[in-house]
Amino acid sequence: MIKTLFLTAGLIAGKAAAAPAPKDAVAALERVAELEAMLAAKDARISDLEAQLAKLDNETMVEASSHGRELFPLYSVGTKCARRGCSIYHQINAVNPMMSLSDDRKTKGPVKALEMLALNDDLNTVIKSDDMCTRRRAMSRAAGLAAGLALAAVNAPAFAAETKTVKMGSDSGQLVFVPDEIKICAGDTVTWVNNKGGPHNVVFDEEGIPDGVSQESISMDDQLGDEGATYSKKFDVKGSYDYYCEPHRGAGMNANMVVA
Repeated sequence: MIKTLFLTAGLIAGKAAAAPAPKDAVAALERVAELEAMLAAKDARISDLEAQLAKLDNETMVEASSHGRELFPLYSVGTKCARRGCSIYHQINAVNPMMSLSDDRKTKGPVKALEMLALNDDLNTVIKSDDMCTRRRAMSRAAGLAAGLALAAVNAPAFAAETKTVKMGSDSGQLVFVPDEIKICAGDTVTWVNNKGGPHNVVFDEEGIPDGVSQESISMDDQLGDEGATYSKKFDVKGSYDYYCEPHRGAGMNANMVVA
């Protein structure tokens, strides 16, 4: 009997030792609840941040659509151009007094920074502008800046200028200008080459040129007789110009040029 009581008491004590204490179980449950609350708070914070980012993206898209697409947004944060996308060529002295055009070696750093802004401005102009001459000038400046030229050099009026060639007489000998219609940009030069069927010259129609342009100053005084002889003239005034070859006007040797 006594032996049985001892065995029973031992079994009860073993089970009591193996079972977790009630206080420990409560603490574990409380810790689990605390962790779940922390995770829920983190999820809520992540959702809030995602909502803020989506709002910022939407505002950025609206602003970009109102000012045109900025393919190369490199403007520094502290300038007016950072948000308005204005031309750096109109802001040379406004961005920073030190960033003016100068050959002074002391301003090499700021000038280089300004050249980067100018390159960015030109690249955006190439993408956004609908005007052929504006795009061409921007592309020429961008290429010059990318090649390491100074801003003062690429910003010179003659930097982006081109020379167009017009043949006087076709290769087969027809009495025509080839081409008989051209479009150039203000500041460009046209060179007429005596090709076939000469002599030829270039005479502008006084009624077919822009107001204020002297017909005599842009027309030839004489004629080109030798093949390969040339006549060149630079045009700065925008507008339409009608001209003809005086010896062969009756044969229909007329042409038109547009300066944009």
